[in-house]
Amino acid sequence: MNNAKYIIEKELFDRDNLIYLLSVEGDERQYIYQKADEIKQKYVGNKVYFRGLIEFSNICAKNCYYCGIRRGNGEVQRYYLNEEEVLQAAEFAWKEGYGSLVIQSGERKDKWFVNQITNLLEKISDRTGEELGITLSMGEQTEETFLRWKKAGAERYLIRVEAFNPELYHKIHPNDAIHSYQQRLETLKLLQKTGYQTGTGVMIGLPFQTKSHLADDLLFFKDFDIDMVGMGPYIEHEQTPLYQYKDQLLPKKERLELSIRMVALLRIIMKDVNIAATTAMQTLDPLGREKALKAGANVMMPNITPVRYREGYLLYENKPCLDEEAEDCKSCLEARIHLAGGEIAWYKKGNPKHFHKRQQANNN
Repeated sequence: MNNAKYIIEKELFDRDNLIYLLSVEGDERQYIYQKADEIKQKYVGNKVYFRGLIEFSNICAKNCYYCGIRRGNGEVQRYYLNEEEVLQAAEFAWKEGYGSLVIQSGERKDKWFVNQITNLLEKISDRTGEELGITLSMGEQTEETFLRWKKAGAERYLIRVEAFNPELYHKIHPNDAIHSYQQRLETLKLLQKTGYQTGTGVMIGLPFQTKSHLADDLLFFKDFDIDMVGMGPYIEHEQTPLYQYKDQLLPKKERLELSIRMVALLRIIMKDVNIAATTAMQTLDPLGREKALKAGANVMMPNITPVRYREGYLLYENKPCLDEEAEDCKSCLEARIHLAGGEIAWYKKGNPKHFHKRQQANNN
């Protein structure tokens, strides 16, 4: 019996053992992937859930060191979709059987923005008969705003932290009041308090990052009782401060493999959460998302943003599918999922089983 098998069978998931599992090669690495797929089939099944992605706006109040749409990047042409463009995209997702939407935006809290999102949520719910599951990803907001958006139709919320080690967090964000590590965590707690299916995520292969940091990220997901996770490889962007460290990064192949390993280990540790096969994985490997599906992921996010806006939402370089219309993206992902041995769960919201279990535990 090898060490990886012993650790996983006995569920000995402390930091040291997770660092070991993140480092193994050969047969032990393959065992991790095999076990992750077995657990996925047993606890969440072979279904893959679509989340139609709408990149609503690239206007952002934050100035994160890794992000191409950071406030300080003066070379980005800023935009936001008008109401009808959002509603048409949502209607496409509804009619095509996606089951869910993700509306993503640069982070802001101003009154116009909050009102606009509320209005859009109400109109999407009305136009689609409240049949679409709606995830928002718009950063830190007040409890009042979260409750307002939930009442208007949002069910899930994703707020990525990118690094759960405080020291690493402050190396990739400005050290000021609007980039507070503690506020980020408080927002996650607030989402759980207000009844959202709560998601977060990290980047893998960041400058200054170690396997110890990644082990702590996995433990954080578990300890915080997270319902949904989106994580993938860090990919540099020339118009960001972190670009100066590009020569110190892991090779792209290693960054991808480490990302797939994180997906597999999370599936093993948190058996019934939703895990996304992220677009960044495909950026590093044409089959990156398929590899994630085979290693435990069960969510894909086809981009349904109107094509003319997509170059404005480059969080990182070489983002794929910039010129694919929504219908083309759908066909491509269908093929990818079947190639990975999965089956698309048409017309299903795909709420994470973990959320229902967490809610029951809180009610008892």
